[in-house]
Amino acid sequence: MDTALKSRLSYHRRLFLLLLAFSWTLVACFVLFQYGREKHFKAEQLNARLQLLNLRMLDALDEGADPATFIATHDEPFGELRITLIDRKGEVLFDNSLDTLPAANHLNRPEVVEALAHGSGYTIRRHSESTHRNYFYSAMLGERGIVRSAVPYSVPLSEVLAADRGFLWFMLGVTLLMSIAGYFATRRLGHNITRLNDFAERAERGERIDDLEAFPHDELGEISNHIIRLYARLQRTTADRDREHALALHEEQEKIRIKKQLTNNINHELKTPVAAIQGYLETLLANPSVDARKRTEFLEKSVAQIERLRRLLADVSTITRMDEASQLIQKEPVVLNDLVAEVADEMALKPAEQRLRVNIDIPKRVEVIGNPALLGSIFRNLADNASAYSGGRDLYIQLLDDTPEECTILVADNGIGVSDEHLPHLFERFYRVDKGRSRKMGGTGLGLSIVKNAVMIHGGTISVRNRDRGGLEFCFTLKKRA
Repeated sequence: MDTALKSRLSYHRRLFLLLLAFSWTLVACFVLFQYGREKHFKAEQLNARLQLLNLRMLDALDEGADPATFIATHDEPFGELRITLIDRKGEVLFDNSLDTLPAANHLNRPEVVEALAHGSGYTIRRHSESTHRNYFYSAMLGERGIVRSAVPYSVPLSEVLAADRGFLWFMLGVTLLMSIAGYFATRRLGHNITRLNDFAERAERGERIDDLEAFPHDELGEISNHIIRLYARLQRTTADRDREHALALHEEQEKIRIKKQLTNNINHELKTPVAAIQGYLETLLANPSVDARKRTEFLEKSVAQIERLRRLLADVSTITRMDEASQLIQKEPVVLNDLVAEVADEMALKPAEQRLRVNIDIPKRVEVIGNPALLGSIFRNLADNASAYSGGRDLYIQLLDDTPEECTILVADNGIGVSDEHLPHLFERFYRVDKGRSRKMGGTGLGLSIVKNAVMIHGGTISVRNRDRGGLEFCFTLKKRA
């Protein structure tokens, strides 16, 4: 069907013609198949009647009867019945319809070939070279040779073998009814398809397709409504995917920005200790006669700055590992009680002016699947932060809640706390409330950022607030199976 013809025919007419061609072709194939089966069945019935006659004649021949005598003493089931006796070499020994036996060999006759191979055979219609007539042949193999009976393929016989035409008319009627029903169905479907095309054009123009019932509540209408709902859902899914893509892109850009900021902050943080060490060592090299007390003081300050560099590099390494390879961090069963006990022991070894009393309230064994080093860094950094900057004397570590899925832990001090404007920024990298004091105390500015990232890697969240009675309070959760 060319483009010009398609343009002249509506969608439902083209669909109807296609359905009409399909249904009539299907019915035609079925009728031909049924006709062939019925004709074969009737041929088998006729062959069975002739084979019965053949069998009786073979039995008579085995008993020594003459073929002509057998035919004369038995009623023929058909008029003008032809009986032929053929030996196994294909020579005709007897034929009741001929005065002179034919000299032609009969081994190549289809019914004879089949009888020699399978014991019996038949041919529905074949022209006889001897009588110059068409016959229905039926042959059977016996001890004395092959008996072949034949019935002239006349008008009565062709009518016997013909299929029942009542079935043909019935199928034609069914096909006509199917065509009429198909016309109305395709017309309704074409109407729905037209409306669906309208929806598609609206979608191409960027219009929003609402998830509304737009078609009648019948079978085709429900299918069309379902298509509209699916399309509307696809629109929403596409919009959600676009938002997710934009969010992922934003997160990736944010990661790049944070990495650049981290690099700049690291360069800035490294400059101060490196410059201090360089200044102390250059002073010592330029003044070899400086007294021993001053030399020792400079060397101690250099060692302090080197320790600050070491802690900074270790914290940067931890932050980088959490940012870029968090999925590769090994996890194992960790008992939080043991980590808290280690932090308390380390606190007891600090100088008196930095030492806090550690009050532990974890009445039960708490175990999570996590990374021991990162989990330890959470408690250690919070304890060191309280020791260095809180100005308090006590550190509180308390188990607030414990379920099979997660645990909630509180870490607080009774110090001075911080101003409210600093709270939203405490977990930012290199953020300091008091920059001068923080550097003097040897802080890297990455401790609380490490805490937040370690909590997130273990599937939890963390928050901070000023306590009503003074000091800072950190509350965080850890998943048992992060």
